[in-house]
Amino acid sequence: MGETNDSRLERARREVPPRKLQKQMAIASAACTVFGREGYARASVDALAAAASVSTRTLYNHFPGGKAQLFQTVVIWTSSEVRDAQLARLHTVLDPQRPPRADDLERDLVSLARAFTGLMTDYANHFALVRHIHAEADHVPPEVLDAWLEAGPEPVGRALTEAMVRLEDAGLLDLHGDAALAASHFSALTSHRIVQTTHYGVLPLPAEETDRLITGAVAAFLRAYRTG
Repeated sequence: MGETNDSRLERARREVPPRKLQKQMAIASAACTVFGREGYARASVDALAAAASVSTRTLYNHFPGGKAQLFQTVVIWTSSEVRDAQLARLHTVLDPQRPPRADDLERDLVSLARAFTGLMTDYANHFALVRHIHAEADHVPPEVLDAWLEAGPEPVGRALTEAMVRLEDAGLLDLHGDAALAASHFSALTSHRIVQTTHYGVLPLPAEETDRLITGAVAAFLRAYRTG
């Protein structure tokens, strides 16, 4: 099996002297704000360097691949953070060690959807990046798109699929032979309208409207997949 983006990033961090790593992370942190505001295509190397209070020469010393390498580093870094937060919330709500109960199913799925959508506020800079990735997919290097999917959406999708299988094994859901599709339906139903309406959290909805959309989405999901 090939080395993942996470393991490559972790290996690179171990191999970089602490002082240099600290500088790289400072540049990446400043770049995250610029990319989130300007997007990939519009963000210039000069603006990225200025935001980090370094020269363009210093930026290239740390990121020889320039803007593309810096963007990929930021995307992997923030995607990994959000992935870990999503997995933690998934395992808290649908704990693999806790047998699921029919009486708790709707409540648990609503809690999970609320936890996932709430991350748009907790990780606003990351979701600003994601907004631009979708808007500028034809300008973002393909390797960056692959790195983003590998670092975040794909492992979360697999974990959610596994959670759906556990619910089916407990007799609570009928996934109609396609657990991955059911997981994607849950994600789309519970997040798409909120993501589109809020522009990835930029314009938050009132709490009661968010709750209305989430509870309605979970109810629709259960009408399609709940047993009995």
